[in-house]
Amino acid sequence: MAKKYAGGCACGAVRFEFDTDPGFIADCYCRDCQRASGGVMATFFGVPENDFTLLSGKPKSFAYIADSGKGIDRNFCPDCGSRLFTNHAGAFPGTVFVMLGSLDNAETIQPMLEMFTKRRHTWLKHPDIPQFTDMPS
Repeated sequence: MAKKYAGGCACGAVRFEFDTDPGFIADCYCRDCQRASGGVMATFFGVPENDFTLLSGKPKSFAYIADSGKGIDRNFCPDCGSRLFTNHAGAFPGTVFVMLGSLDNAETIQPMLEMFTKRRHTWLKHPDIPQFTDMPS
């Protein structure tokens, strides 16, 4: 039986699904997210790794050390380059962080907080949600 949420890349080669309602939905303005997204921020949310199922394709990952000093793997489609999810996050074991834009139906999911706002561009206007200059504790 299909899970509650599904998503994938722009070309359709990589597909995934999960049941957990998105939690920790964040707009992140750290330099890592800005570079990885090619934009002013990245919006993502966490789901338990044991609920996340890769249905098709083989994402390529890029491993590096994040601002936290811990390792992290960003996964993307090797064919179209769409950024999909982050896993093996040393600061959050057992969690997969899914990129909001990779979901098939993301319009009902809204950020709960903004982090690394010290790097947010001054011209951006955002909803009235909790703001953190760094990683929330």
